[in-house]
Amino acid sequence: MVCLSLTEEKKDTKSIQEALKVLGKENFALIMHGSSFPSKPDEDTGFGSYNSDAGHKLIEYASGIFNALQLGPAGKTKSSDSSPYCGTIFSGNPLFIDLKKLTQKEWGNILSEDTYNRVVLNNPQRDAGRTAYSYIHKAQNEALKEAWINFRSKSKSSKLFKKFTSFKKENSSWLDNDALYEALSIENENDYWYIWKNETDKNLLDPQSEEEKEIYSKRIEEIEKIYEDEIEFYKFCQFVLEIQNEETKKFALKNGVKMIADRQVAFSDRDAWAYQSLFLPGWYLGCPPDYFSKDGQAWGFPVMNPDKMFNEDGSLGEGGILMKNLYKKMFKDNPGGVRIDHIVGLIDPWVYKAGKKPMPSQGAGRLYSSPEHPELSRYAIARKEDLDWSLEADKEKRVKTLSDEQIRLYGRLIEKIVIGAAKECGLDKNSIVCEDLGTLTNPVAAVMEKYELQGMRLTQFVIPEIAEHPYRCKNISENVWNMVGTHDNNPISFWAESMINTHEGYLHAKNLVEDLFAEAENKDDIIVRLTQDKEYLKFVKLVEIFASKAKNVQIFFTDYFQIDATYNTPGTSGDQNWSLRLPNNFEEIKPIDIKAILKQSILSRGSEFASEHQDIIEKLS
Repeated sequence: MVCLSLTEEKKDTKSIQEALKVLGKENFALIMHGSSFPSKPDEDTGFGSYNSDAGHKLIEYASGIFNALQLGPAGKTKSSDSSPYCGTIFSGNPLFIDLKKLTQKEWGNILSEDTYNRVVLNNPQRDAGRTAYSYIHKAQNEALKEAWINFRSKSKSSKLFKKFTSFKKENSSWLDNDALYEALSIENENDYWYIWKNETDKNLLDPQSEEEKEIYSKRIEEIEKIYEDEIEFYKFCQFVLEIQNEETKKFALKNGVKMIADRQVAFSDRDAWAYQSLFLPGWYLGCPPDYFSKDGQAWGFPVMNPDKMFNEDGSLGEGGILMKNLYKKMFKDNPGGVRIDHIVGLIDPWVYKAGKKPMPSQGAGRLYSSPEHPELSRYAIARKEDLDWSLEADKEKRVKTLSDEQIRLYGRLIEKIVIGAAKECGLDKNSIVCEDLGTLTNPVAAVMEKYELQGMRLTQFVIPEIAEHPYRCKNISENVWNMVGTHDNNPISFWAESMINTHEGYLHAKNLVEDLFAEAENKDDIIVRLTQDKEYLKFVKLVEIFASKAKNVQIFFTDYFQIDATYNTPGTSGDQNWSLRLPNNFEEIKPIDIKAILKQSILSRGSEFASEHQDIIEKLS
């Protein structure tokens, strides 16, 4: 099979759009985390950005094939942790600022070309297809400080400075807290507030008495005076990032590509400090024992206190207001929609006690589904009689019965906060993408069904022995996003290789033939080929996601560009995680043959369907 380069593919995308339409696909999204965007060879600072010229070039080339880009979380990350899923909930990541633009006239040349060139020249991963996180975290900050000094001294009468003043005022509800934390991190010589030596600084926004309120207020004034410039610098970085983000979104929409944001389930250290009064003391959010970890995943993320989410009359409490403001900002900034990572964390979260493992035997449980738990029972929506007592607390089907009222209670955060925020921003529930892979408890499934939310199907993880498995092609419904893998999986090529000449591979092959080659006369030959030919198996797995009834399809950039490398391995840490980028010479890479895949997808729907669309098949050939 001949694979076309992306440049060649762009010459004729009309047939691709026609094929997607007849297959019932409303959205075709490329999954591409911000740090993974390519750079121009002479502009590789060590971190990808959609705001760069190369980022815009990728958006431009993707248009016509894709109509959406699924980004990763864009919050500010710690110096010691590159995971985007540990970023801030309001502040953006300054690493996404394109430094090159600050050397140009539109920004008053506030960054010298010498400084910029030095950042590029010293990048230890230049043109290597990897981020240089530790390096660019420090180098970017130093370059932005130079830009800030020049902006502050040269631009006070400019339109940009007036915009900066307005930006600070309009975003003060979160910006002031985040900037204050930055100053306190400098004061305490660490950006991890739990180990600050000054106990007062740990609790500045959470006074417990009028006396503490007065003491804390004076301390805030003191810090703001001492670190006035550092606080303003933090706000300046957020301002620059917002301006560049807005320009990129306009550019993307002009090219027919919508940007979909990603909301992680976590709260960063900065958020935990700023809103600590809203979290449940002594409990953390995690994941029960699963495919990735036999002891569960101890994420260490604070858990929103149910008592702070809603008032007795059902109105939003202080925590609920915070969450709604977060989603309103996300939908306002991202009219293309928002992907919610780990949707179970909003509906039926798994929590564990501080100092313990996230295992049932050590007191962990589901926050709203543990009526028998000595501490969590007060928050339970499920009753004891609703449980299947033959199953342990972490099992998906443990809550076996649910009334309409219970489903409403499980889903009120979704209804009143997430859907409510989307509506207030002029969007509907179809702008919400719910990551419901892995653990899917009965309460989560019930809420998803009640509100007709779009979930996900990951065909790489189908269990072939289960005929009705939800990830199998014939069982995939319309109202989902279908994919072969996400940022948390190995490339489909790795999966295909692991299946060759195995019994499991044979079972997968039988199912694929049954679902996609129902009218074929040489079914046995196709099965044999699928069990022996890695490239063919990969091809057919890609056909499967388009041949299914799903209205929406996503594909991770490693699968589309055929890059045999893993972006993230859940439950692990290290320099290789979160560091993979699309190579700077991505235009020279041979991507998957999307036309051949779409052609086979049409043929897989049967001879009658294929004959109705013979003209498109010919165009794709």
